[in-house]
Amino acid sequence: MLNGINFKEFLNKPGEVHALVEGFCDVFFPFAKGYQPSKELKEAIEGEHHYYNVGRVLGFIALVWFGIGIYKVAT
Repeated sequence: MLNGINFKEFLNKPGEVHALVEGFCDVFFPFAKGYQPSKELKEAIEGEHHYYNVGRVLGFIALVWFGIGIYKVAT
């Protein structure tokens, strides 16, 4: 199933990592909406939008898990 995937190419450039982290943080830290990324970071995100979207999905999953954890601790 994963025979054709080259994992050495996955997140091997700083722009890819920045896009993933920015997407994650946009969802996991929703209160930081006043933050504006730099011009270089915006260009990196636009060039690697698929990593940004993966980061948003991972951020949502982490936020749900965090909420469930807080609920279990509080009850």
